[in-house]
Amino acid sequence: MTNLCAQKKIHRFAILLKVAIAHIFCTTSSLQANCTSSHDYQDWTYSLALQAASYGAPLVTMYALRDHDAIGTNAKAQPNTLWRMENISTPELSKVAGYVTPNVNVIYGFGFMDLSIEPIVVEVPNSNNRYYMVEIVDMWTNAFAYIGGKATGYKGGKYVLVGPNWKGALPEGMHRIDCPTPWVLLQPRVHIYVKGKVDLLGAKAILDAISTTSLSQYLGKEKPAAPNYKYLAPQPIDANLPVSVLQYQDPLQFWEILSSALNENPPPNDQITALLPLFKPLGLEIGSKWDRKKIAPETLSSMRRAAENIGAILAHLSYGTLYKGAFIPPPTIGNAKDDYKTRAIVARLGLTANTPYEAIYWMYEQDIDGNPLSGDKKYTITFTKEIPYYEPGFWSITMYDASNNYTVENPINRYMLGSDSDDLKKNEDGSFTIYIQKESPGKELESNWLPAPKGPFYLIPRSYAPKPEIIRIVKDPHAWPIPAVVPAQEF
Repeated sequence: MTNLCAQKKIHRFAILLKVAIAHIFCTTSSLQANCTSSHDYQDWTYSLALQAASYGAPLVTMYALRDHDAIGTNAKAQPNTLWRMENISTPELSKVAGYVTPNVNVIYGFGFMDLSIEPIVVEVPNSNNRYYMVEIVDMWTNAFAYIGGKATGYKGGKYVLVGPNWKGALPEGMHRIDCPTPWVLLQPRVHIYVKGKVDLLGAKAILDAISTTSLSQYLGKEKPAAPNYKYLAPQPIDANLPVSVLQYQDPLQFWEILSSALNENPPPNDQITALLPLFKPLGLEIGSKWDRKKIAPETLSSMRRAAENIGAILAHLSYGTLYKGAFIPPPTIGNAKDDYKTRAIVARLGLTANTPYEAIYWMYEQDIDGNPLSGDKKYTITFTKEIPYYEPGFWSITMYDASNNYTVENPINRYMLGSDSDDLKKNEDGSFTIYIQKESPGKELESNWLPAPKGPFYLIPRSYAPKPEIIRIVKDPHAWPIPAVVPAQEF
């Protein structure tokens, strides 16, 4: 028995030694060609490429969104300016914006700010207590700061976005916001409802009053010449799908984009020193451009495979806590930092999600029995009470088509129900049931009907300016009575 155990140990050691030697000799391009028959090395390079793709997917997505919205052929707003959506994110407007899983209680603005030359001054108005906020997101999708909302209130002010390497003095009376990357995304949101009624003109007036100005222009000085933005243009397989799908005509373009974006908007220093060296065998390094010609064929094959698969993988990974069919996000959502899994999944399914302090979300992709939600079936969801929020915030539950992550076209143009639905019928105890299906449940129940698409869908409840009891669900799903989506009985 002792000899047999010893033989097994020697055998295992021999296997490990073989793998280690293969890895050592296969980490340089000059020797990798000799390792193409090694299944071990193929598995290792694919695993490494998949981890690198997961790490870099949010950055690639933001790069593609910047091209779509700010510097590409059909850009919506030049860098350092804001594009303001004319209405809520209907299916068509969502596609135009390239923005997934939008909140339809607000109108949005989008603007990429280039802080590499000088700071940008952001001025926000006094909204007379109408809800608005400006989310500020770095190129790694971290919402690291807010203006408005619970963070600063609704009375307005002047703020200055300062890039990582800028040195200088700012005028008195301005609030400085230090930004971790040279490019950041501003995403204003303005509530369009007043006492259950749509006031689009009032919301637009507030959105229009949110302005961005270069510091030199604000001070009346000569503005520096604008850079010539010559970036590699993403070539997606289907331009009608969101940029977060990460499917390119040439899958290896993913790595070219990642390398460019990584050098332009590097991660924190601790990640540069402790994490990025892991990806050196893939040719990914700070200070050098990724070159497919310098990558051995087997490694390149693994990288192509990882790039082809990463979007679909992230779209189907679970995260956070599963409770009664609800996916409750972890506390790191919105500003994930080094929680790379959460950051990657949220960038894929809910790009620029907010932090729980400013807005709480959860998601239903399945019913209480664990079956995927589909428009082929009928469902109900019963809330014992409204999702709690601080005035002038709001709550809602919104329907999304799982095939494209946009809102769902329907005959009554209803994309959500919530505190802004003045005809939502409630029971005497404050509870209410929402009917989720493709066709109307009938006139008597139509006020509580949330129309579904033909195929798969998902639901997201939200609270903007949430109260502590609902924020606590990210750590404890029992902190508030989260309802389940239930297959419907015949009405």
